[in-house]
Amino acid sequence: MNLVHKQNVRKNKGFTIAEAIAATTILAIITSGVWVVVDRCLIATTNMKIKMQAFEVARENLEIILSRPSVKESIETGNSERYPGIQWENIIETFYEPINSQMWLRAICTAKYFDTDGEEQTIELKHWLTGLSKDQLLQILMRDEDSQEDISSMLIETIEDAAEYAGVSTDTIEDWLKNGMKTTDDGFFVTSNLDLFKSSGGHPSNEDIKNYQIASPEDLSRIKMQENKKEMLDVADPATGLTYGQMEQMDIQELWQILREAREAGN
Repeated sequence: MNLVHKQNVRKNKGFTIAEAIAATTILAIITSGVWVVVDRCLIATTNMKIKMQAFEVARENLEIILSRPSVKESIETGNSERYPGIQWENIIETFYEPINSQMWLRAICTAKYFDTDGEEQTIELKHWLTGLSKDQLLQILMRDEDSQEDISSMLIETIEDAAEYAGVSTDTIEDWLKNGMKTTDDGFFVTSNLDLFKSSGGHPSNEDIKNYQIASPEDLSRIKMQENKKEMLDVADPATGLTYGQMEQMDIQELWQILREAREAGN
């Protein structure tokens, strides 16, 4: 009986001090490890959230650029109103692609932010807007605000204003549209197209309809440049010091090299 009683007493005894300390130590190690994992998860989640916000800012800016009817070389900067602390920059620039010897107009939209470690991070989105010929590149260089105002004056927004410009009724304008008179993609009337139909009594030849009408602001810019080309050929480009006539004689790779050197010197 005494032996059985001693065995039962030994079974019912609690942990020893050594066992309790060991258990506490193991529990502390496990708990600290869990907190490290939780802390890292929180940091990663926070950084990912800020990164997605920066991506959203850059993406929205790029969408705004792509929605514009026309663009030109420019640099824009600002701070996000929706996500304070995120700075953005939009750059529209010419870019020479040496492999295929092509010039491009591209947009670069960036958004900068600081992560939880205080290090600056950058999200950058690029989009190739359009390929450029040498003539188009020169057109960009020769473009200024005055020429843009001249182009705007050649566009008429409403059919009533178009009728007043041509000295005819709106019904006549509608007939001209049916006969092939072009407007821009935005629905603007072009004064030279109105002049063409008015001078021909509303029935220009198929050749004139095809070859002498303007259907976009880009066409207007091209024609405006051609009109001023003779006097512009002797005008010096402020960035390079070369006249536009001299640049017209260069191939596109040589022209790009000069423009890049001028841009780097300006910075």
